[in-house]
Amino acid sequence: MGIVLVASFAANADGTGRHAIPAIYQSRQFADVGGLMSLGGGVLDLNQQAGIYVGKILRGTKPADLPIQQSTKVELVINLKTATTLGITVPPSLLTRADEVIE
Repeated sequence: MGIVLVASFAANADGTGRHAIPAIYQSRQFADVGGLMSLGGGVLDLNQQAGIYVGKILRGTKPADLPIQQSTKVELVINLKTATTLGITVPPSLLTRADEVIE
């Protein structure tokens, strides 16, 4: 991931945190840099699906003939440190469902 992209994650997460705005993001990188939580497709899974599509196109399949697909894996990441800073209590039932809890 490029340094500019990571810096934009951090700036966005820092801005919502500074103004005490709880936010849920699509990309886990936001939770990694201080966002409250993220729920979305994993980057590795999305890249793998894109690679499969590119392979099919390079072997001659017309892009219009390929079906639209969604992520097969959805990842929930909760940043407890941010939740505590914002004064938010995350229910235990949500914590047990999380793929990762940042403490």
